[in-house]
Amino acid sequence: MATGEQAIDPHADASEDGVRRRDFINIAAVSFAGVGAASVLVPLVNQMNPSADVLAEASIEVDISAIAVGQAIKTIFRKQPLFVRHLTAKEIAAADAVNISELRDPETLAQRTKEGHKQWLITMGVCTHLGCVPLGAGEGEIKGAFGGYFCPCHGSTYDTAARIRKGPAPKNLLVPEYVFNSDTVIKVG
Repeated sequence: MATGEQAIDPHADASEDGVRRRDFINIAAVSFAGVGAASVLVPLVNQMNPSADVLAEASIEVDISAIAVGQAIKTIFRKQPLFVRHLTAKEIAAADAVNISELRDPETLAQRTKEGHKQWLITMGVCTHLGCVPLGAGEGEIKGAFGGYFCPCHGSTYDTAARIRKGPAPKNLLVPEYVFNSDTVIKVG
């Protein structure tokens, strides 16, 4: 070699290009695998969504305009009975007069109803003991000693706020999620 000339390594550029090509191929392979995994996972996760018939029963609207004071109706929500009760002033007073510290499942009437609609009590019609349907929502049915609901299966008795007062049921009748769409229509679910 002559003085002043630099030695050129023929493998230097090739190794730099090789690393760059290798990085590109790795990134491309990982990206391709990611797209493939996503295309498999999206349908797999999507099949776990509820079907159309389940979504159709996810919520119901109930017209409460025809329910007179002191009356209750039974309807069906998610294949279970739903009680909608228009409480009288006397029933509201009786529920408010109860010392909640004496209750097995302590809740006030205000906690079980919506603000401004204390006269409307919406509960699931399923006894919390073994799932029987309590009486008291229909015309002439036994309401029990506390004027609410009475479960004929094992004698659980609920008051006018559908709170357990006597019998084997461990909890009050369940209050589902609901909103007032207007003064005469509620949406449950």
